[in-house]
Order: sequence, then structure tokens, then C-alpha cells
Amino acid sequence: MARSAPLPPQQPDKKPRVRNAKPKIERAALKLFIHEGVDAATTREIADKAGVSEGALYRHYKGKDELALSLFQATHHRLSQMLTQALSGKGSLDTKVQAAVLAYCTLADEDFLLFSFHLVSLNRYLPYDKRREDDPVSVTERIISGLMTAGAIPKGDPALKTAMALGVVMQAGQNKIYNRLPGPLSQHAPALSRAVLAVLQSA
Repeated sequence: MARSAPLPPQQPDKKPRVRNAKPKIERAALKLFIHEGVDAATTREIADKAGVSEGALYRHYKGKDELALSLFQATHHRLSQMLTQALSGKGSLDTKVQAAVLAYCTLADEDFLLFSFHLVSLNRYLPYDKRREDDPVSVTERIISGLMTAGAIPKGDPALKTAMALGVVMQAGQNKIYNRLPGPLSQHAPALSRAVLAVLQSA
């Protein structure tokens, strides 16, 4: 009985090159990073979810860690700029706080998936080097310290006041991630602004 010829080895499926792969990769990564965590997600999973080849991911990023950091920094730097513009502008303290809170809420509503990743990743990526001055916490602390020096708010520990003020909006953002706060975050901006003002004006 003649032996049948051995079957040729199966070739791995090759995905066709996808146009505009980078935004697809980033959205897929955000979903996996939020639901599974950066450490648990793999480049293969990200590529599969994005509908691209794994090589396409590596054409844009060295790996998932660079991708995750890039996504975090995109929001982090933009938030720093928005807070600086709002809190350093002209007008009363009330006006500045309202502008800053609204900027934060608007950023959240604009792309809540990206905002959520930034918020849940603060402990992982927040710079611990106190010499940095371009992150949102340092920006806010520096401005609060200036308000204390100018007598616009009661004197105290700028770091503590910063933590308390940012906690008002950040905890609201966390609750929205967990579906405990309905609607767009910006609809709560007036109430959040009043709470931040109360913190700043407290002795």
C-alpha cells in the first residue's frame, strides 16, 4: 500500500496590511489595558483585537510598554497645559477654579476610554521625581502655593491642599469609570467646582 505524501506544514495566517493601523492599535490597547491591565495584556492580543498583524504594532511602537506610556502621557501633558491655562488666567478665584474643573471634565467626556486609562494608571506612571514641574499635580501645587502667598486663600500645606482639591474631581472620575456616576462628567462641573473652592478656602 503506497504511503500518502506528507502534508506541507501549515503557514501562519498573514493579515493584510491595514490602513490607519495606529489608531486601531491604540484603541484596542486601551480596552485591554483597562480590563486586563498592562502587565497581563500581550502584543498578540492587542494586534488581534485591532485586526492587524503583530508586526504592524511593532512598526509604530517598540512594545506594549512604550505604547502604554505613550497613551498615558498624551492625556497627562494635555491636562497639565489645560490646568495651567485655566488656573493662571485672569479673573477671580471662582472663575479660575470653574475653568479648571470644566477643562478636566471636558477632557474626560471627549475621550472617556483614554481618560479612564490615564486615571487608573496614575500610580504606575505618575512621576515621582519632584524636580519635574510639568505634571498636573506639580502645576496645581505651584499655583496653589502662589495663591497662598498672594493671600487669595488661607495659608497651609500646598501639597495637602492640592491632594484634597484634585481628589474631588479624580474621585468623581473614578466613580464614573465604575458606573456609579451617570451622565457626562461635565454636567457635574458646577458642583465639583464648589467643592474644590470649599477645599481651597478652608483653613
